[in-house]
Amino acid sequence: MSIATGASTSGTPCTHEIPSSRYWERLARSGPYAPLLVMLATGLLLLSASRVGLMLWQAERVAATGLWSTMLVQGVRVDIIQLGLLALPPILLAPLLSASRAWPLWRRLSYYWVIFAVMLLLFMEVATPAFIAEYDMRPNRLFVEYLKYPREVISMLWGGFRTHLLLGFGLSALAAWLMARLMRPWLAQPRRWSALRVLLTWPLVVLVVAFAVRSSTDHRPANPALFALSTDTMVNSLILNSTWSVVHAIYNLKHEANSSEIYGKMETAEMLDVVRDTRLAEPGAPQLTASDDIPTLSRLVPSRKRERPLNLVIVLEESLGATFVQSLGGVPVTPELEKLKEHGWWFEQLYATGTRSVRGIEAVVTGFPPTPAQSVVKLSLSQQNFFSLAELLSRKGYETGFIYGGESHFDNMRGFFKGNGFQYIVDQNDFENPVFTGSWGVSDEDLLNRAHQDISAHHAAGQPFFTLVFSSSNHAPFEFPDGRIELHDTDKATDNNAVKYADHALGRFFDKARQSAYWKDTLFLIVADHDIRVRGDSLVPVERFHIPGLILGADIEPRRIRSVASQTDLPTTVLSLMGIAAEHPMPGRDLSRVPDDAPGRAMMQFEQHYAWMEGQEVVILRPEKAPVLAHYDPATKRLGAATAIAESAPMARRALAHVLLPAWLYREQRYRLPSATLR
Repeated sequence: MSIATGASTSGTPCTHEIPSSRYWERLARSGPYAPLLVMLATGLLLLSASRVGLMLWQAERVAATGLWSTMLVQGVRVDIIQLGLLALPPILLAPLLSASRAWPLWRRLSYYWVIFAVMLLLFMEVATPAFIAEYDMRPNRLFVEYLKYPREVISMLWGGFRTHLLLGFGLSALAAWLMARLMRPWLAQPRRWSALRVLLTWPLVVLVVAFAVRSSTDHRPANPALFALSTDTMVNSLILNSTWSVVHAIYNLKHEANSSEIYGKMETAEMLDVVRDTRLAEPGAPQLTASDDIPTLSRLVPSRKRERPLNLVIVLEESLGATFVQSLGGVPVTPELEKLKEHGWWFEQLYATGTRSVRGIEAVVTGFPPTPAQSVVKLSLSQQNFFSLAELLSRKGYETGFIYGGESHFDNMRGFFKGNGFQYIVDQNDFENPVFTGSWGVSDEDLLNRAHQDISAHHAAGQPFFTLVFSSSNHAPFEFPDGRIELHDTDKATDNNAVKYADHALGRFFDKARQSAYWKDTLFLIVADHDIRVRGDSLVPVERFHIPGLILGADIEPRRIRSVASQTDLPTTVLSLMGIAAEHPMPGRDLSRVPDDAPGRAMMQFEQHYAWMEGQEVVILRPEKAPVLAHYDPATKRLGAATAIAESAPMARRALAHVLLPAWLYREQRYRLPSATLR
């Protein structure tokens, strides 16, 4: 027996025929829902196989949790959630499109929908190993955010992840072909259910699918936090599937303004009191200014009195974690930085606030603390009238500029900077005859040569200036010119070699700077935006937030700062050393007034976990879970066992107040200069 594979637009059978399938004859008894059952079975098989493969790949870390069977069982639960989400759109249309006249359309729609769904699931799973290798996590919001920049991303993928890219598209195409063959008999199936039968069963089907998607009888539906069963965030992410991980991240983007409330709630007055009391209890406490409009407003009295304040140059180094600095326990690939640290203030326990460049920019340029939301560099309410060093210094007559070797629109940097005090921007299009251009722009030596030229010109004109220089050579696929360094690794395109090249370019820049007329009038800050790959088997891998920081230039003497410090402390500190007297809203400490061995504090945002660190004690806040306390040993770079503590514990309250504060300041638009000085 043979059957037609479909119908023409006129309703007559197509001429090409294929053998009948007993399998489909039985399956078709499920009426219009038959293809969705195929999607469910195929999806569960595919996703479970992928999860098993990933768990075997990460067997050592999975074994450390002892959750092998639990991960597999809970993983099926997550897969059912995602497959339910994929099934819901066609199910909602079923009563309309499975009617007699629309039946051919329903067959075609459900046929292509199932093929698309399986392709999507497979593509995301194939993309997962490379993403985990880079970010120690299943695809998440970064996967979506990077899609906004196709030129840079395609160049990076083709240069560094070509095999993964081709494999992903190849396997997706193969999956589409296989599913098309599997589903082909469905195109010939006659309508077996009456309209009445569809209408009677449809509410029950919708209810079952809705419950599968919710996957919980609690007052809140299941979310990734529910599957955080260990202290290893990467292992927890393996329980998920990558499609659901990304879908949930997209959903959460709608709730950016209230993002910090996942950790708990606190009355605004109490939150502000806790933050104020914490600041006043710190060594070198700031002079807080009473202001209902800007609650964090402080009056900065500079620790260095100067007749003419210094210029400022910040060199923000891409992905330069302590893992690349030998004296901080890392690989010996930054010899130039090691030499420079003998001439300035060297931070031995400086911690990044996050894992992305825009988070580093947020902290270093604006002093704004981190939240689970995106950096304020990308959020809508902070695109103007939001505090930045550039805004403050431009009002004091400084020429303020940003120099970047890539395209400055990336991560919305250009928009944020132009709206908040930066007067000019130099990016890839402004470099003439660069020595080398890679996926992410011109080389660091091109970048720093241009910075030297601009700084020299500003100084010669007698114009005070603030220049932010952002490097990019230490970024996958790790491209840099030949013949500059003796390679640390045999293969050229590695992070160690890219860091060594970036360090070489930094050294050559400071060789010229120290011989230049502007040196004596300029303060320099060298600091990383974040470490290259933040990963670990603890709730927050504190050791991977450790970054180098160095202040030098002018009359700055050698000094070792052993106090725990955050990137958010740096802008306040450099203003004080420059001799700038000003009011500002930054909650960071002026480290020039803090003893070198003070315990200090830092805050770190790692995915959905927030760490508040005081000395060597770390409180970690987790969504919808009790806070935990752990001890961090900087000598061994290990975070000890975490124990649950009461939400009312003083350190837990301080942590909660400090993560709720920035979300509130952003939402209420109260992180700015006083209105009296607004233009």
